Amino acid sequence: MAKIGIIGGSGLDDPRLLKEATEKTVKTPFGNPSSPLTLGHIAGREVAILARHGREHIHPPAAVNNRANIHALKEQGCTHILATAACGSLREEIRRGDLVILDQFIDFTRFRKITFFDSFEPGAEHARHTAMPDPFSEPLRKKIIAAAGRLNLHIHERGTVVTIEGPRFSTRAESHMYRAWGADVVNMTVAPEAVLANEAGIPYAVMAMSTDYDCWKTDEAPVDWPEVLRIFRQNVENVKKLLAETIRDI
Repeated sequence: MAKIGIIGGSGLDDPRLLKEATEKTVKTPFGNPSSPLTLGHIAGREVAILARHGREHIHPPAAVNNRANIHALKEQGCTHILATAACGSLREEIRRGDLVILDQFIDFTRFRKITFFDSFEPGAEHARHTAMPDPFSEPLRKKIIAAAGRLNLHIHERGTVVTIEGPRFSTRAESHMYRAWGADVVNMTVAPEAVLANEAGIPYAVMAMSTDYDCWKTDEAPVDWPEVLRIFRQNVENVKKLLAETIRDI
């Protein structure tokens, strides 16, 4: 039986999503996860929710203990991970409130722990270099896309995210550079979370909500945090519906 881990972004770390909710504090060899786990059921499936930034949003993006978060979900027996995240749009057609089902990432972070393998056992045969041409689970992405169709939700079925260190937002020069690289959205959380899920062997997919146009679009106000929160909270019910409908099919 599938057990789904949900890593919640801003505004989605809501234990009321679950039936028969209980709380479990866990520790890992990599330290403490961002929050206790909230365990329960959605659509008859076992679910574990983890608040990426802590329940009071106390962990800045670069300080999130991604290794502990992924390890905790794996130790709880999670067979799939569905993550949600706010992002800035780098494309005119990706509007505020739109959902993007990511299929690629560019890791532009600099200071984060990006692997479970801090060292290798002696011998080249023990080296651990994880192949990652397609970092998001295609079967899981297809389930999300199909669920969005059943709900008549407008989504973008593919998208490349560039993950920046944060907590500051981009300069205009950076925003234009990300566009030139071929990125569709920008955020501060997907990498190395996606890397670690792959290393742990857990199918992982992200529902990314566009909340702003970063700062490349000069006829729009540049991104600011209160506006990010406003747009996310305005559209978060769509994310919850999509999570539940996807989980029914896993």
